[in-house]
Amino acid sequence: MIPRPIPERFRLRRTMMFMNAQKPGLIKDAYIYGVDSIILDLEDAVAENQKDAARFSLYHALKSIDYGDTEVIVRINGLDTPHWEEDIRCAVAGGADGIRIAKCESAQDVKTVEEHTLAAEREFGVTEGRTLLMAALESPKGILHAYEIGEASPRMFGVAISGGDFRKSMHVQMIPGGIEINTARSLMLLAARAAGIQCFDTMYPHLNDKEGFEAEVRQNHAMGFDGKSLINPRQIRYVHETFAPTPKEITNAEKIVRAYKEHAKSGVGVFTVDGKMVDIPFAEDAKRVITLARACGVYHGDL
Repeated sequence: MIPRPIPERFRLRRTMMFMNAQKPGLIKDAYIYGVDSIILDLEDAVAENQKDAARFSLYHALKSIDYGDTEVIVRINGLDTPHWEEDIRCAVAGGADGIRIAKCESAQDVKTVEEHTLAAEREFGVTEGRTLLMAALESPKGILHAYEIGEASPRMFGVAISGGDFRKSMHVQMIPGGIEINTARSLMLLAARAAGIQCFDTMYPHLNDKEGFEAEVRQNHAMGFDGKSLINPRQIRYVHETFAPTPKEITNAEKIVRAYKEHAKSGVGVFTVDGKMVDIPFAEDAKRVITLARACGVYHGDL
């Protein structure tokens, strides 16, 4: 099998879909759905007495299946369990693109996983630094330490909130609109942006509640998330459509970028586009919109 390319620390990750690593029937065709990333789960989806079997399945899937452009992340068991070290060795030996640290609460948790990941890369002859890291924040301590977690390693590309566990830690139930979790979402987003990494929302557990799911996805996009965790392929398309820039946003971004380039030649830093004042931060954001639109496949212009 052709080795997977070096993973991109910052790439399009609108959707990250969980798959039980123990079930070959699920993970063998996961790439066909068009999800940006799949998360092969060794943690909550696998019974305690089936961890070895799940690692065996995961390793052979990583070694035998061509996932193409779909990123492959492995969710390891928590550092308070006896499983996580072998999880890391299995993920690295198989050639996973990254590792998701479950129940991460501190920068030291990240550093510990980083150390074992490096050791596994050396053990199995994998390019040092190839395996990326992300952290799942599942408790108040994890949320409050989000900035330090995000900055703990150059391998870190993102953080994600785990809604079910976080709600349990706060003694609350899921409420439409997310009032019980939105403070944590906002704190995590601020920390992620300050640390210069990506940020992902939790999965929506009610598969048959299409209206509730779509409302939460729109809220995620409005808040500034980079993407969302998913549990079903039916959810992918709506997330991709929602997180892609609209034609109006693309047109406006094009105008700003073209005007900025023109005015920059004359040393002008502030100008107007369609009657609105524009300066360098607006231009940088317009460039981001164009880059995102191109990555989403909805822009084919020359900027």
